[in-house]
Amino acid sequence: MEESVTYQDIIQKGVQKGLQQGLDRGKQEGALLVVMRLLTLRLGLLDPVLQQRIEGLSITRLEELSEALLDFETVTDLAVWLDH
Repeated sequence: MEESVTYQDIIQKGVQKGLQQGLDRGKQEGALLVVMRLLTLRLGLLDPVLQQRIEGLSITRLEELSEALLDFETVTDLAVWLDH
């Protein structure tokens, strides 16, 4: 059975899916690291509640935040952005 074409196809698809998930996870973690570093430099240490909200953002939202944070002057600016 392990030598069948169908079995090999299923295994290959599983491997590809796992690799893609790993790449996506790494990309998100990298974006999160950069965003958190930039926010800390710009606004100082963040409240743990805000940190958790940021950690829950998708890669798309993290990328949007990485651009928006350039305009932030206070932690309130960040909180308002997260609320929208």
